[in-house]
Amino acid sequence: MKVLVTVKRVVDYNVNVRVLSDNTGVDLNNVKMSINPFDEIAIEEAVRLKEAGKVEEVVVVSVGASNCQEQIRTALALGADRGILVESDAEMQPLAIAKCLKAVVDNEAPGLVITGKQAIDGDNSQTGQMLAALAGLGQATFASEVELGDDTVTVTREVDGGLETIAVKLPAIITTDLRLNEPRYASLPNIMKAKKKPIDITTPADLGVDVAPRITTLKVTPPAERQAGVIVESVEELFDKLKNEAKVIS
Repeated sequence: MKVLVTVKRVVDYNVNVRVLSDNTGVDLNNVKMSINPFDEIAIEEAVRLKEAGKVEEVVVVSVGASNCQEQIRTALALGADRGILVESDAEMQPLAIAKCLKAVVDNEAPGLVITGKQAIDGDNSQTGQMLAALAGLGQATFASEVELGDDTVTVTREVDGGLETIAVKLPAIITTDLRLNEPRYASLPNIMKAKKKPIDITTPADLGVDVAPRITTLKVTPPAERQAGVIVESVEELFDKLKNEAKVIS
């Protein structure tokens, strides 16, 4: 079985994101970029399935500018076998990404597609679901446990009420939640080996996909600064402030 894993290039989660002075977007100058953390979990799950002998090949795909090859190489160092870059300098929104991925799925015919449940930049949580709809495949979102069978994949999902376990016929789409696994670090030998692994580069035009943006960003602003807290000396003083100042109790 072949597994297709998606990766997105995002600002590293340790970076303090800054908004541009003209409020048109986020400042990316000299900013460390990394694989989206939920996509790292997707890579780890695919590699574990291969190590368990349930998967023969792990293919990683990214949609974006040429510098996304850096994140693909990282994924290859983590255990993926080869990479695919759908290269475009256009603003890639979830629907456009899903359409590109659908074309890749048609070409590669994977038995399973694993994506992160959301990207930490846009926080849309849409691409996996859109891809499932476009490809006409079953989906299991927010996976915290995956058990791959011959014809089905059993997924435990994190839902508001607790956990839900479902079985989905293969081929299928899975989106990963935070508690699915703990991603590994790439070793130096694997980083060196990754440099020789192939990356195929294509474009949306080659795939016959229109990636024109459907949404226009009007303004980007940072969140309001939180006010400093107040230290109280006693429970009585706390109740007094909650009642008379905050007016949240009566």
